[in-house]
Amino acid sequence: MAARSPFVIAGEEIPAGTRKTVEVPVAKLYTHTPLHIPVEVVHGRRPGPVLMVCGAIHGDEINGVEIVRRVLKNSALRHLRGTLVAVPIVNIFGFVQRTRYLPDRRDLNRCFPGTESGSLGGRIAYLLRTQIMENVSHIIDLHTGAIHRFNLPQIRAELKNPETTRMAEAFGAPIIINASLREGSLRAYADSQDIPVITFEGGEALRFDEVVISSGVKGVVRVMRNLEMIPARKGPKAPKKRSETAANSQWVRTDTDGIMRPVARLGQKVRKGQRLAMVADPFGESENAVVSPCSGIVICVNNLPLVNEGEAIYHIARFDELSEAEKAMDYFRSSYESDVGDAVVPVHPWDENQK
Repeated sequence: MAARSPFVIAGEEIPAGTRKTVEVPVAKLYTHTPLHIPVEVVHGRRPGPVLMVCGAIHGDEINGVEIVRRVLKNSALRHLRGTLVAVPIVNIFGFVQRTRYLPDRRDLNRCFPGTESGSLGGRIAYLLRTQIMENVSHIIDLHTGAIHRFNLPQIRAELKNPETTRMAEAFGAPIIINASLREGSLRAYADSQDIPVITFEGGEALRFDEVVISSGVKGVVRVMRNLEMIPARKGPKAPKKRSETAANSQWVRTDTDGIMRPVARLGQKVRKGQRLAMVADPFGESENAVVSPCSGIVICVNNLPLVNEGEAIYHIARFDELSEAEKAMDYFRSSYESDVGDAVVPVHPWDENQK
């Protein structure tokens, strides 16, 4: 069999059967210090998909960085078919400064497809598109909730593309959101180029969470197995269906200012009209209930008790078969306990036995 051709990225060649870290020059700080986007390429000896796994397109969403690091340590990569393109830190500016945004306050995930001579965000998006994304066949984009917002592990994807649906279901997060595409996002650009892409959301900004990281690593590996990039797992077969797809989702906002006391937990099933939280003034003279406008599963909770009128505090996913979604959550709760083993993990907002 003829040797597979080298993989070329950002002008660098990676021979088949090898791996290499490529430092893609992106810009300079005003101190004239150069910055690079690190890209680890694992180029298998045998042909197959070219999967890009990227994190920290929002610089403070750091769980994805750790997910990529652990995926790269997986021993199954020795038998890789195709190519893995790992980009742990896309927004290197925001990552260094521990912020979601670029120095000009632009959101990099609203700058695609970018332009060679536009804003900093446009230039970085253009660089990522032309130097990296044009070489890939599938994408997993890793995110977390914003600062003070904790997202239940979930997949967001436009499910019109059968290959995208296949990836979303293979990942095995408890909830799949059939999410519309946002103009300027990496996901929207990839979809426009017929590149199957899914977004994993889990945890919150600037915080590592072992359950989220573990489920993210396992999800990426499941997708790679489904794409036949790495060998199938030996032993008992996993359940055919780990996830339930939401019909849509709805944010719940508070009508008053004050101090919030949450009642509903992350991952909990709630009914329309059920109390989600109480908001009181600092002196306790007034107290108002925030109730759910619909039935569904809580997929995001605001962890900051200080809230203003109109602030989003809960995100509810709605399902045609709510009982099936509850079963998916029960399976996830039982599986994450075995995932982390004896590791010391924080009490999670979806834990049933919180005190």
